[in-house]
Amino acid sequence: MTILAEADLRLDAGPIDYALLVIYFVVVLGIGVMARRSVSSSLDFLLSGRSLPAWVTGLAFISANLGALELMGMTANGAQYGMATVHYYWIGAIPAMVFLGLVMMPFYYGSKVRSVPEFMRRRFGKPAHLVNAISFAVAQILIAGINLFALAVIIDALLGWPLPVSICVAALVVLAYTTLGGLSAAIYNEVLQFFVIVAALAPLTILGLIKVGGWQGIVEKVTDQEQLSAWPATELTGINSPVWSVVGLVFGLGFVLSFGYWTTNFAEVQRAMSAKSMSAAKRTPIIGAYPKALIPAIIIIPGIIAALIVPEMAQLKAGDTSGDVAYNDVLPLLMRDLLPNGILGIAITGLLASFMAGVAANVSSFNTVFTYDLWQDYVKKDRPDEYYLRVGRLATVGACVLAIGTAFIAAALGGSNIMDYIQALFSFFNAPLFATFILGMFWKRMTPTAGWVGLLAGTFTAIFIYVISEPSFGIELLELPGQGASFLGAGLAFVVDIVVSVAVTTVTRPKPDSELVGLVYSLTPKEDRAHSTTGEDAGWYRSPALLGGGVLALTAVLYFVFG
Repeated sequence: MTILAEADLRLDAGPIDYALLVIYFVVVLGIGVMARRSVSSSLDFLLSGRSLPAWVTGLAFISANLGALELMGMTANGAQYGMATVHYYWIGAIPAMVFLGLVMMPFYYGSKVRSVPEFMRRRFGKPAHLVNAISFAVAQILIAGINLFALAVIIDALLGWPLPVSICVAALVVLAYTTLGGLSAAIYNEVLQFFVIVAALAPLTILGLIKVGGWQGIVEKVTDQEQLSAWPATELTGINSPVWSVVGLVFGLGFVLSFGYWTTNFAEVQRAMSAKSMSAAKRTPIIGAYPKALIPAIIIIPGIIAALIVPEMAQLKAGDTSGDVAYNDVLPLLMRDLLPNGILGIAITGLLASFMAGVAANVSSFNTVFTYDLWQDYVKKDRPDEYYLRVGRLATVGACVLAIGTAFIAAALGGSNIMDYIQALFSFFNAPLFATFILGMFWKRMTPTAGWVGLLAGTFTAIFIYVISEPSFGIELLELPGQGASFLGAGLAFVVDIVVSVAVTTVTRPKPDSELVGLVYSLTPKEDRAHSTTGEDAGWYRSPALLGGGVLALTAVLYFVFG
């Protein structure tokens, strides 16, 4: 994996830049210390006692997503594939976030479950619960490793530290504040990190646009005009046929991967579950959808600009891979070339904040699932709450240690564009889980056996597609460049999961209806899915449906203007 290791690629940080970094880390650790005062039970540590307002959980919801996936992966995508990257936001996020808020959160929050795997246990029983809990825990450790690796890239560019040292230092900082204050510390830091990230990326976009002569300058300088059009995105999908490329985007990304990630990924759902009321929980992902719709302006545009003005990136874009950089290096290279001292310190702080938010989201969701869904259910039952609080803290330490190991996997498999690896992981873990969830939530006949068998069948299908399409394994039977293999793997995993689940259901016994109230749509009374409209939840502007419709309309306008 390419790291900014050459001296001429170092970030020329000055004393003011380092001072800003020190101040930021002091504030982050201070939030952890203050949050510790409110932690008196395992529920406080792992779910913030379900006490946070919607604006806090909404910003934390989107900030938890602003890790390596977003900053390193999407800017790399912007440089490599251009405007087609907006699909990851407008079709690949917004509809699913609205669906989560309006349809799924009433079940998650109303059933009082403490995690997504716990919902699986109530709906399908212990086998499906165990499969989901283990696969989720593995996924979070792998994705935390990606964020740690991204952190190490920035620390290396800043200080020149070796990769192992950089990864360990990054893990220790995240470990410090998440162990101190649990989910509350993670969430309040994520709110702070959201504003720091925006302050870091906005100058890159503004200065970059000035340097290239504005949007018109980009249009004139980009030689491949398809890079300025969102459709049909054949380079992104690796599918030569424009029609099938669009099908792959809409079904593979817009439906399976997107809904699988946003509606079943506990690292995100956990933020909504920590809200103080049903209304706040429903609004959480929808509030987060508004900045999600607009943030391509400060993530994708810098990637496109880097391919025009950064010599090493322009060389790579032209097909010359003999240099020492990869698309993953877009942000450090832009910072090196565009930002003066002071602003450079803010940008470095923003990148570190982003990747720390990603690691903290993965670690805080891992420790909840490990404590409640694995340790409490299968290892040590009926212990005092203080015991599980201690287990949660120890799980946080274990997660950070394991993530250090998976950071090296990310370095090995991330290739030139780490987004390829991230999307492969989503096809393994999120796509089949979404198929099981959506079928089980809307079809009461689906049986417990079908839940875990279908989930395993879908997961192994996605892994099989990845193995036969990934050149690193030396058995490249399916040639799909870009992220097309992940879209295909996700789509097939979804279909296989559905087909196997239906087949198994026909020969196995379902749960009685009385055990599915609150878990299946048709058996849950409407009043149980309703939210309060009084007190802090009063006001038309707090209506989840109105807010959801507004962000969908905004997305449609953005597609019309820029798509």
